[in-house]
Amino acid sequence: MNIQMVDLKNQYSKIKTEIDNAISGVVDSCQFILGPIVGEFEKNVANYLGCKHAIGCASGTDALQVAMMAIGIKPGDEIITTPFTFVATTETIALLGAIPVYVDIDEKTYNIDVDKIEEKITSKTKAIMPVHLYGQPAEMDKIMKVAKTHNLMVIEDGAQAFGASYKGIKVNAIGDIGCISFFPSKNLGAFGDAGMITTNDDELASKIRMIVTHGSKRKYYHEILGVNSRLDSIQAAILNVKLKYIDEYCDARIEAASKYNKKFAGKLITPSVISGARHIYHQYSLRVKNRNRMQEFLKEQGIPSMIYYPVPLHMQEAYRYNYKAGDFPVTERVVDDIISLPIHTELTDEQIDFISSKVLEFNSKR
Repeated sequence: MNIQMVDLKNQYSKIKTEIDNAISGVVDSCQFILGPIVGEFEKNVANYLGCKHAIGCASGTDALQVAMMAIGIKPGDEIITTPFTFVATTETIALLGAIPVYVDIDEKTYNIDVDKIEEKITSKTKAIMPVHLYGQPAEMDKIMKVAKTHNLMVIEDGAQAFGASYKGIKVNAIGDIGCISFFPSKNLGAFGDAGMITTNDDELASKIRMIVTHGSKRKYYHEILGVNSRLDSIQAAILNVKLKYIDEYCDARIEAASKYNKKFAGKLITPSVISGARHIYHQYSLRVKNRNRMQEFLKEQGIPSMIYYPVPLHMQEAYRYNYKAGDFPVTERVVDDIISLPIHTELTDEQIDFISSKVLEFNSKR
C-alpha cells in the first residue's frame, strides 16, 4: 500500500487538463510577473474569504513580514504570539528588530491560550499574532476583544488554515490583516512558494501593495521602504484553478479526520474542535505515549508520519530571547507527545483503516 503524507500527484492528476491549460495560458501570454491572472486570483480569493482586499506575495513568510511592515512595526516593538508554530511566525518578527512575546498554548486546541494574552501586554506591545495551527481557528472573538481594549492590531497567521472559519467568518478575514501560505502541501497549494495578504482596510491594502513591489505605486518611484515579493502569474493561474475545489478539498480532510476520530475514540487524544469553528485539518495530530517509538513502528509498516515543531520557539537558539525551558509548560508537554498522521484529499478508507489499525496495534502493546 503506497501511503503518502500528502498525495499531490493524485490530486494533480484529477485536474491535470485544467492546470496544464492554465499554465499554458500564462506562457502564451508571456505576462509572467503581475499579469492579469494575478489580479483575477486576488479578486476570487477576496470573494471567497469575504474580505475587501487580497494581495498576492511570494510566500506565507513574506506575508507575515509585509503585514508587520504595513502597520509600522519597528525595532523594540513587541508582538504577542505562540511558541508552538513554524519558525516563520517568530522569524519575521525578529527580522524587523521587534520582540516576540510568547504566550503558552491551550492544551486542547494547541492554539494560543487567549486567557493568558492580556497579562503579557506592555506599553511596547503593538500587535497580537494568533496562529490557526493545523487548520484549527484560534478563538478570534476573545482575541479581537483584547486587541480593541488595548488598541492593538491583530495579524492572523492563517498559513495553515485556508478554508477554515470561525463563527461563520472565514479565517484571514477577521483580524486587521490575514497572512496566507500557498506552499504546495497546504489545503490550497501552489506548485512552488506563494502567499497572500488580506485586509478590509483600504489604506492598509494600498500600503501592502506598495511594499510587495519595492515600495512603489509607479515604476521607479519609491515612496516607502519595500521588498520584492510578487506572486508570479504561473502560481496564480494554478491556484485559481484549485480555488474552485477548495471546499471539496477541505471537506475531504474533515471526513478523513472524522473517520480517524471514530477509530481512536476513547483510546487516544484526538484533535479538539472549538465551538463555532470549521477545522480544516491541514494536519491530523494525535497525542500518544512513546511518540518517537511509534513513529519508528509506523515507518516499518510503510506509514509516513510527521513531528511538527519538536522544539518550541522559546527553546530555539535563535529565538529564545530571555526564555528558558519550563516557561511554557503546556507547550513543552505537547511537543513531547504529538504526532501527525497522513491526511489529504486522496486518502482512501482502506488507507485510513490500515493506518488506524497500526496506530492502535502499537498503542495496545504499550
